[in-house]
Amino acid sequence: MSLNPKANEWKPNFGAQAFVPNFQPAAAPAAPAAAPAPNVPKPAALAGPAKVLSLGGSKPAAPKEAPKPAAAAPKEEAPKEEAPKEEAPKEETPKPAAAPKEEAPKAATPKPAKAPANTAASKAALEKTNEIADVIAEDINAVDDEVVADLFGKEHINVVFMGHVDAGKSTMGGNILYLTGMVDKRTMEKYEKEAKDAGRESWYLSWALDTNIEERAKGKTVECGRAYFETDKRRYTILDAPGHKNYVPSMISGASQADVGVMVISARKGEFETGFERGGQTREHTMLAKTSGISKLIVVINKMDDPTVKWDKERYDEILGKFNPFLKQTGFNPKKDVVYMPVSGFTGANLKDRSKDCPWYDGPSLLEYLDSMKTLDRKINAPLMIPIAEKYKDMGTIIVGKIESGHVKCGQKVILMPNKRATEVTAIYNETEEEVEQAMCGDNVRIRLKAVEDDEVSPGFVLCSAKKPVKTATQFVAQLAVLDHKNIICAGYTAVLHVHAAAEEITLSALMHLIDKKTGRKSKRPPQFVKQGQSVIVRIETAGPICVETFGDYPQLGRFTLRDEGKTVAIGKIVKVLE
Repeated sequence: MSLNPKANEWKPNFGAQAFVPNFQPAAAPAAPAAAPAPNVPKPAALAGPAKVLSLGGSKPAAPKEAPKPAAAAPKEEAPKEEAPKEEAPKEETPKPAAAPKEEAPKAATPKPAKAPANTAASKAALEKTNEIADVIAEDINAVDDEVVADLFGKEHINVVFMGHVDAGKSTMGGNILYLTGMVDKRTMEKYEKEAKDAGRESWYLSWALDTNIEERAKGKTVECGRAYFETDKRRYTILDAPGHKNYVPSMISGASQADVGVMVISARKGEFETGFERGGQTREHTMLAKTSGISKLIVVINKMDDPTVKWDKERYDEILGKFNPFLKQTGFNPKKDVVYMPVSGFTGANLKDRSKDCPWYDGPSLLEYLDSMKTLDRKINAPLMIPIAEKYKDMGTIIVGKIESGHVKCGQKVILMPNKRATEVTAIYNETEEEVEQAMCGDNVRIRLKAVEDDEVSPGFVLCSAKKPVKTATQFVAQLAVLDHKNIICAGYTAVLHVHAAAEEITLSALMHLIDKKTGRKSKRPPQFVKQGQSVIVRIETAGPICVETFGDYPQLGRFTLRDEGKTVAIGKIVKVLE
């Protein structure tokens, strides 16, 4: 045992991490020691060692104090004498020896080592947190309470009509516009007369959405049509997607802007089967809708008034029986995410009002269901992001797109990515072409930009907040699920990537990990190839810079589709952006 002869007082503290003995004349603590007199028998055994260790203290005091630590160790005053040391040599020799050895390094070594590391890490973390907090605070302050109250008057929802060619998407959209009063009776009569003269009598309703000559002549939607209608509860934008497989890229750009999907299926004999068999657009559109972020799907069984169907429940149930398993495979939950309803787009049955022609269906009509849907979660106070779907020139450059996050005001300073072109919003137009002062997340808007030339903007660019611009990259790591590919896919494979409104040529530069479908674990070794049905982590390189975010931060800017040879090969989500 080593003792410090220069110390004045012996003062062990059992709660302390470092063991620092202190010596003082033991006569002073003799007075409180009178209390534990009943425990005299024990010190008799310990008298020997007590004589050896007592330093300058009265001999009778030592045995009296010895029991004190054993009886009342936690008290502060009790262990002021040599008592703990007296017990140490007999019973607890390892304990005093071990305690200082274990505790001393704990107290001595980590404390000085940790301090500098912690300060450096905490400083960096604090600075980063403060930066993010400042950006968020500025964005929140930018929204006035009055503006929010005004914008929340009626919620806005984007609805995309999808399905196989000739399923009746445009006809249904046109009839909804007529039933909600957005197209007046006189205009519809004019369309009807024009369609009759052209020998296309039953197409007149679709002409409300198919406006150009090519679309009207062929009876096929080519570009993604837009229209606006309003009910007592909500405002809606119809995105009429083309059904033909040649125009799938237009369908993807429409689906990427939608909140709710309406899958139109023709109940006519033979038409459902054509759309649903392998290579049919009913299948591909369902898959693309899920990839584009549509979580709610309304499956509308159209043409129920057709002479081959005549509102037959058996035909309706047959379609449900075939389509339900496919929806499960795609990732939809048929019980929570999907609603089926029989309608007639041509007669308007079950579109706005419930039909009497269908006594076996007691659910809501299409517009009733859309009005009763749960409110969507909008990122109003997040940084502004608007993927540009299209652009045109009209007294300056005007861009069209859906606000994915944040809000925008006239006069706001913004930046165009990926070319980092700073500009200003000079005018905002809503769905009805009316000029408005501001718009918020979820709205489909047309924005006039200041001093930006037409060739400086392309579809796929993102208009965003100058304080927190979107990430731009030519490389990123993604999780990929191969859906439909005859051959194996190796590193170096090229395809066309569709992400939000952008389409870009890409190369799979490296296959990094194969993912086990059952366990979800990644393989340690990189795979040599992947085939249909497998999931893989890959590194993707794009031909030029592209605006993307990770799926975790901004789902709408982090999910994508790979297409090759006119069909969807794979779907995926971005895990990491390599800037």
